[in-house]
Amino acid sequence: MKLTLKIWRQANQDAKGAMHTYELDEVSEDMSFLEMLDVLNEKLNADGEEPIAFDSDCREGICGMCSLMINGEAHGPEVTTTCQLHMRSFNDGETITIEPWRAQAFPVIKDLVVDRSAFDRIIQMGGFISVNTGAAPDAATMPVPKDKADRSFDMATCIGCGACVAACPNGSASLFLGAKITHLGELPQGQAERNERVVNMAAQHDHEHFGGCTNIGECSAACPKEIPLDVISQLNKDLRTAMKQGR
Repeated sequence: MKLTLKIWRQANQDAKGAMHTYELDEVSEDMSFLEMLDVLNEKLNADGEEPIAFDSDCREGICGMCSLMINGEAHGPEVTTTCQLHMRSFNDGETITIEPWRAQAFPVIKDLVVDRSAFDRIIQMGGFISVNTGAAPDAATMPVPKDKADRSFDMATCIGCGACVAACPNGSASLFLGAKITHLGELPQGQAERNERVVNMAAQHDHEHFGGCTNIGECSAACPKEIPLDVISQLNKDLRTAMKQGR
């Protein structure tokens, strides 16, 4: 395959960025998208040019690091992570535009790399749960209904990649926040701090300059782990309950 790549280059957060165009030949359709960028960087190194900075870690769709806007879509044309997107999803001779996440809460560090530590600070505000540590308790001492356990596990699949924020025209992280709130809110271990948790995490969400949710649904459509939109309803419900009870 032969591709034309239009890639955002930016030296740092304070520098002015711009799109740069690169031509790349002999791209295999079996390559992942990140492998294709690796090939481009090898070419740039050989030509004495600075390689393009982009994030990656596990390259198995688990860590959520590979955050790229590809042709205006979070993670590209398939509902998956960028590292699991393969070049067979594109056509020979196609022009591909590659940008970092666009959100006030995700400032650009360099080129395609953004700072998503706002997510970490939201999770930190969730605090702890009041469960005794030490020897593992007997499995039957704290029964959890299967439907609640299944929903909690499903919400725990959120990898914090930020696609929901990048896809949302408001730059809201409500899907991410809703997943984290629902994950512990469905379990008996998460009940003691439930009200305090949702109030603190929601306050940190707003403090980080994420936008408000207007139920457009682009977040759930772009989520590589298919977190459902109804977690935002659960978030709002828990927040209203907490405020009524004075936390």
